[in-house]
Amino acid sequence: MELNEEQCYRAMCGRDARFDGRFFIGVKTTGIYCRPICPSRTPRKKNVDFLPSAAAAEEAGFRACRRCRPETAPGTPAWNGTSATVSRALRLIEDGVLDRESVEALAQRLGMGARQLRRLFRQHLGTTPRMVARTRRAHLARGLLDTTALPMSQIAHASGFRSIRRFNEVMRVSFGCAPSSIRRNQHPETDTISLRIPVRPPLGWEGLLRFLRDRAIPGVEQVDGASYQRTVRIEDAVGTMKVEYDGSASLELTLSESLRTEVTSIVAGVRRLFDIDADAGKITSVLRADAQLARHLREIEVVRVAGAFNPFEVAVRAVLGQQISVKAATTLAGRLVVRYGERLDRPDASELTHTFPSADRLANARLEGIGLPKQRARTIRALSQAVATGKLELVIGSSLTETLNALAVIPGVGPWTANYLAMRVFREPDAFPAGDLVLRKILSTDGEPLPVKALERASEQWRPWRAYVALALWQTVAEPTYGRTHEQSAKTEDRDV
Repeated sequence: MELNEEQCYRAMCGRDARFDGRFFIGVKTTGIYCRPICPSRTPRKKNVDFLPSAAAAEEAGFRACRRCRPETAPGTPAWNGTSATVSRALRLIEDGVLDRESVEALAQRLGMGARQLRRLFRQHLGTTPRMVARTRRAHLARGLLDTTALPMSQIAHASGFRSIRRFNEVMRVSFGCAPSSIRRNQHPETDTISLRIPVRPPLGWEGLLRFLRDRAIPGVEQVDGASYQRTVRIEDAVGTMKVEYDGSASLELTLSESLRTEVTSIVAGVRRLFDIDADAGKITSVLRADAQLARHLREIEVVRVAGAFNPFEVAVRAVLGQQISVKAATTLAGRLVVRYGERLDRPDASELTHTFPSADRLANARLEGIGLPKQRARTIRALSQAVATGKLELVIGSSLTETLNALAVIPGVGPWTANYLAMRVFREPDAFPAGDLVLRKILSTDGEPLPVKALERASEQWRPWRAYVALALWQTVAEPTYGRTHEQSAKTEDRDV
C-alpha cells in the first residue's frame, strides 16, 4: 500500500469515502474486517490491522462485516498498475480461470513458475492467487443470495464453486454464518437475475455509452440514453442482458434466467466492457497534468477504454471497419449477423434478435456476399480459423509484445488494428496506434500531421496509459470516422471501429 498506518487510521476515523477500496481494516477484537467508511464505532488503533485487499483480510482470519459489506467496495487501485504480471493474473482470475484450472496453469499462461507468481501476489496484495479467487467466488455468491431466488445449488455453481460442501464452508468462513442465514429476504421467482457491480466514481457513463452506441451491432446490441443491452451466448447458455448505471457507485446488471450458469463469465465481461477495474479518476488527472494533453482533455469528465464483452466479436468488428466509416462498418456487421448469427427464440424481442456468429461458423464463410472486399473477407476467415483452432487465444495474459506478434501473422491485420485489439480485447493500457492519422493531426503544432516516430517519442511520457490517451483524443473528434493510418494502400489502411 502507498499509505502508512497513521494515514490509514486518520482516513478511517474520518470515514473518508475517497479511501474506500484502497485498504481494509481488520479489527482484532471482533475478528471482522471493514471498509474505511464503515458506520460502526471506531476501534482503537492498537486493535486494528490495515490490509491491502479483501482476500488478504480473509486469509488473515477476518470475516466480512455485515454492515459495511466490504465485498461491495470498488476494486483496489493497488491491484492495477503495481505489477503488469499481477494485473494480468487478476484479470484472468476475474474471468474464472482458477475456477477451472490450477495456479500452476495460471502461472504458465503468464510465462513464469507458480512459486514466482505466489511471491508476486504476496508482495503486491498480501495474499495468494487461490485466496483472491476464493474471495471473488464468495462475494459473487453473496450478491446472488441478496438479489435472487435461485436455489443454493445453482448459486454455488454460478459463483464458481465445484461443490455445495465447499460453497458452505467458504461462506461460513467469509461471513461467519451459513448461506441460508445470509438470505434474509425471500425473493419472488422471476425470469431474470439482477446483480449490482460496484464501481469507483467517476465512471464516465455517458462517454462509454456514446462510444458503444456508435459501434452497436444491429440485432446483437442496443444502446439507448440510459442503458446498454445485448444478446449473450456462452457455451449452450443463450439469453440477453441489460446494464444500467445507478448514478453513484454501482452498475445494475439484469440477465435472462437462462444465463444463470454463466454469471461469473458475464460479470467478468461487464467489468471488461466498462473498464471498471481501472482507477480512471487518477489516470485522467495524471494525463490532464501533461501540458501537451491538457487543452484537449479539458472537456472530458473521465477517460476509460471500453473493452470487449465478446473478444471475438470485437476482433471481427475491427477488421470489418478497415478503410470505411464507423457507420458503414456497423451496416456490414448487421448483415454478417443476419446471415451467419443464431436467431433468438424470442418473438417479443424487437431489436435484440441474434447472437454473434462463432469463429467456427465464420472460418469458411463466403463473406463476400455481404458486400465485403475479398481481402477483408480473407482476413476475417483467417482470424476465425486462428481462433477456432486455438492458434490465437483472445484472452488476457500475454505481454503487449506477444499479443502484437500473434496478431501480426494474420494476413490483413496491420499495426493499427493490432494495437486497437490490444487496447479493447487484451486490455493493454499501454497499447498505442502511433500511425493513427487523427492522433497525429490533433497533436500537431504546425498543421501538418506529426511524423509517426515523433508521436512515438512523445507518447513515452504517457506510459503506461497510452491507450487512455488515444481514446481521450478520439473523443474530441465530432464524427467517429477517425483511425486512418499513415499507411495509405488499400491493403493496409485501418480505421477506428
